[in-house]
Amino acid sequence: MDIKEKLEGYLMKLSLNYEEVSENAWAIRDHAKGLENIIVMVADPVILLRVKVMEIPKANREKYFETLLTLNATEMVHGAYAIEGANAIIVDSLEAATMDLEEFQASIDSIGFALASHYQTLEQFRK
Repeated sequence: MDIKEKLEGYLMKLSLNYEEVSENAWAIRDHAKGLENIIVMVADPVILLRVKVMEIPKANREKYFETLLTLNATEMVHGAYAIEGANAIIVDSLEAATMDLEEFQASIDSIGFALASHYQTLEQFRK
């Protein structure tokens, strides 16, 4: 079984709402599970998971970046906050050859948990 079939099988087994957005990428859009626009990409030899969190604020940037780094160190189980252009994202990578269903689910669950539990902490920077 190739990695694309493996990933699609995992998405179905986890009963996630998703769509294929390109040859090797899927967007998880499962509002009921609190998972919106998590992009899963095959970049062999790894699987990348990423989601936009928010635009980087214009004010209080130093405190914002400090908050992201603190969250990385204390609360992120899988993945990490990162900067992509003008946006803060959460990104995770899994080794394609050895990834199993439980590891894939743990990564998605960790991203979903971070989005939900860090919302109020990061919301203060939107104002």
